[in-house]
Amino acid sequence: MTPSVVVRALLVALWLSSSGAARAEPVRRIVSLAPNLTELTFAAGAGARIKGTVEFSDEPAAARAIPRVGDAFRVDVERILALQPDLVLAWQSGTPRPTIERLRALGLNVRELDTQRLADVPRVVRELGALAATQSTADGAAAAFENQIGALRAQYRERERIRVFMQVNTRPLYTINRRQIMSELIELCGGENVFADLDGLAPQVSIEAVIARDPDVIISTDDGERSSISQWRRWQHVAAVRANNLYILPANDLTRATTRLAVGASELCRVLETARKRRAAMSH
Repeated sequence: MTPSVVVRALLVALWLSSSGAARAEPVRRIVSLAPNLTELTFAAGAGARIKGTVEFSDEPAAARAIPRVGDAFRVDVERILALQPDLVLAWQSGTPRPTIERLRALGLNVRELDTQRLADVPRVVRELGALAATQSTADGAAAAFENQIGALRAQYRERERIRVFMQVNTRPLYTINRRQIMSELIELCGGENVFADLDGLAPQVSIEAVIARDPDVIISTDDGERSSISQWRRWQHVAAVRANNLYILPANDLTRATTRLAVGASELCRVLETARKRRAAMSH
């Protein structure tokens, strides 16, 4: 550790200990170490208190003006210390453990948050609202999300099941298992993830494995890459290809665990409903 880091760490420690109201007062200076946590903080009404964040924190638009302290894999510790945060938000399943431990060793208040399931999104929004004393805004955003997800669940609960292959990368080919939040979205819309049984949140699969599982629908999250979905047209015996059930959906609306998942879920449900109709038309 360089002398400047040590000095800054001591200054932060003194500042924290002299703040009197320590953790009882609402947090005023936040550093977010994940794009989804940045977005959730804005949803909770505390976005203006974020003094530093990481690359790809691009939603909402105001987040793009926040100074960067690194990315998902590496952060500038000195820059974080210079911002004098009274709260650092870490993504439990994404922020490297050594980063979390180092920041805590320097006396920073690090809060680990996770959003593995849909129910975690409103829970985290409310937690952030409580930390920043913006409960009214947070409760409103959380309730709106819950209502939107609940309405979709009720609407598609009885729909005929349809088998889905979710393609999250083309070369190499990656998909998702049942523990990934996108798989829960598929289930919400009355679909079945054909690779739900695999190990790892984002397992690599082969073209042959996809063909063998013969999905009714293939959805790519490779934004704007038509080739990511058009490559499947050569396999005319696959059910999804025969019915022209090949789609591209925006990655951020489906992969980033924020309140925008309600938007992504709505679009996904609409696509799966179209796919059902096309599949039915093929059977007549």
